[in-house]
Amino acid sequence: MQLAAQRQSARVASRSERTFAPVLMPVIAPACPILRGRAVATSSAPVARKRSALRGAVIAKAATVDAPRKFQQPGQGVKQVNVVYKFGGSSVRDAERMREVADIICSFPQYLPCVVLSAMGKTTNMLLECGELALKTPTDQIGDLAPLKNIRKLHLDTCDELGVEAAVRTEVDRMVNELQQLLIGISIMQDLTPRAKDSLVSFGERLSTRIFASYMRVNGVAARQHDAWELGMTTTDDFTNADVIYEASLPAIKKALAPAPGTAQPEVPIVTGFLGRGQNTGAVTTLGRGGSDLTATVLGAALELPEVQVWKDVDGVLTSDPRIVPSTKPVNELTFEEATELAYFGAQVLHPQAMQPAIRSGKMNVRVKNSYNRTAPGTIISATRPMDCTVVTSIVLKSNVTLVDIISTRMMGQYGFLSTVFDAFRRHKISVDVVATSEVSVSLTLDPKKVAGAVEDELTQLSQELEKIAAVSFRKNLAILSLICNVEKTSEILMRAFSVFQRENINVLMMSQGASKTNISLVVDGARGVEAVQALHREFFDGPSVCSTNSGVTVGLGNGNGNGNGSHN
Repeated sequence: MQLAAQRQSARVASRSERTFAPVLMPVIAPACPILRGRAVATSSAPVARKRSALRGAVIAKAATVDAPRKFQQPGQGVKQVNVVYKFGGSSVRDAERMREVADIICSFPQYLPCVVLSAMGKTTNMLLECGELALKTPTDQIGDLAPLKNIRKLHLDTCDELGVEAAVRTEVDRMVNELQQLLIGISIMQDLTPRAKDSLVSFGERLSTRIFASYMRVNGVAARQHDAWELGMTTTDDFTNADVIYEASLPAIKKALAPAPGTAQPEVPIVTGFLGRGQNTGAVTTLGRGGSDLTATVLGAALELPEVQVWKDVDGVLTSDPRIVPSTKPVNELTFEEATELAYFGAQVLHPQAMQPAIRSGKMNVRVKNSYNRTAPGTIISATRPMDCTVVTSIVLKSNVTLVDIISTRMMGQYGFLSTVFDAFRRHKISVDVVATSEVSVSLTLDPKKVAGAVEDELTQLSQELEKIAAVSFRKNLAILSLICNVEKTSEILMRAFSVFQRENINVLMMSQGASKTNISLVVDGARGVEAVQALHREFFDGPSVCSTNSGVTVGLGNGNGNGNGSHN
């Protein structure tokens, strides 16, 4: 209730602050192309041509609508896109939130954005649920699936509430019917392949962007919807978790979004997040959960922009998970390396690979902002930042972790032991999180969600394979505490952390300091994980600050019990 009240208060406050501009780097890239008058074709298949022609007819019909002027056109006098905005599912969860997002976009007339959207609210989860239910539902009952009915109602009700163009509402209804036909196919085949799953979940972003672009147009804003693959988003064919092929994607996107000669008013591109097209199969692929963040940074890198803004439902990256630490605080600055470590170890704010395009660009920053509180400065993520005042930046908890201890029996002191161990993990497609090694043993943690097959079966097979050279044991239901920190102050950090653990009687089962030099990982009993995070957060953040930046912004280095800190100037 308190969070809801805070969000409502933020919404009210934000609507009265229409002149607030987003914080952007002052330099605008010299070559920031805008949208062409038509989409770039990516497939010569008859079905693709038919659908492209249908979409063209819908857009042409929509363009004839005499739109009232409710919003001011963003980017007035600007000839090329100069920022990318990405809005997540909670930011566009219903008609009210879509109105607020449109208002945010149009409140900054000096910027011509390319807008990336996620699926509405929990649509992706509902789509996945539809797929699972279709496997055990007769074909004549597919239309009665509760999540399918909810998806239809959410999107058609949103169309009606926003007053979108009739042609677009018809297209949305047709797409939901197409979704139902896909589910019937899954029911008939009794198989939900990764390829089919990607086609299934793609409907979320494809629906939300069409509705939102139409809403912008009926309110006087020139906008055009794009499926990301139309712009050239090319990926590997690893369905459900594809990798972007940058060599193909970046130049294609830049060309597709190049300014059309003689365009009086550039259109605002509204692009599907999360989606791409497989390089070899030509099929729809997805970039993994949270992949819309990656879509946004890929677009920013392709357009050579100074900043991409990822709009979430929190005031930036936080010092911990607010669901378990009520006193969490926003982090003002992060490096790409810190943000990547946070994402990989469980922070939900950004996609783990979202920083890679920014790193490749060499001149693009990423800013995390709050669509429920637009005046909050957010978190700026860049290549480097001052670290003098930094001890611990954020604490992340990763639960349900399995610890594997492997002790050599036949390769004592011989070369090739680690190679043999990790080759076994590769063959079983088991991803490793944290590693600690010695000459004769290795301890490592596994995330069950990243194990290719059934967890128990894979671990049994792995144990049987390794028992020829090593003794293998497993400990389950553990937790990883990742301290994203300044490892140049490792001694201070570990002294304070282990003082906390001793005081709280929490035993550390394993410790690892990553090669990234930004992360110290500690493995503890899963039942004590939340308690450990809360105690560490009190130690490092909840006491008085001991260091301030030149701008006067205090960074969280407090000590909960008031000892062990000195002042730094």
